Amino acid sequence: MRILVCLSLFLMSSAQAETNVAFPPDYRQWTHVKSMLIEPGHALYEAFGGLHHLYANATAMQGYRRGGTFPEGSVIAFDLLAAQSGGHSVIEGERKVLGLMKKDSKRFVETGGWGFEAYAGGDPKKPLVGDKAAQACYACHTAREQDDFVFSSWRD
Repeated sequence: MRILVCLSLFLMSSAQAETNVAFPPDYRQWTHVKSMLIEPGHALYEAFGGLHHLYANATAMQGYRRGGTFPEGSVIAFDLLAAQSGGHSVIEGERKVLGLMKKDSKRFVETGGWGFEAYAGGDPKKPLVGDKAAQACYACHTAREQDDFVFSSWRD
């Protein structure tokens, strides 16, 4: 339930908000960390239903490989796409949002050292989070404080 409330705040944030984390146009060239599918019936479907792809820049990969302590400059991209089913397969639909986390302990003291931003439809001109990062993102990420506030992990 808490995650649904966080996402609701996230989606209601102004598209004109000040950007906390710049849009990285090359994020799909980074290391692919994992993919997952959230289907109808899952507790997070309303908020996060669809195909998820996570990417990490080279700095963030150092954190993943050493078990979850991420160095300054780490950036993790959360690419959420609609899932389309048919013909006994699931394929990517339109991009719903591109979410980002950037480690900068000096700049983002109030949110565990991480800056958060999301872009509607993956459009760099449509930031959603801005100054609402504490409520829209960090409030849910506090559940993963032991993992440097990151939900995903690296699997060899």
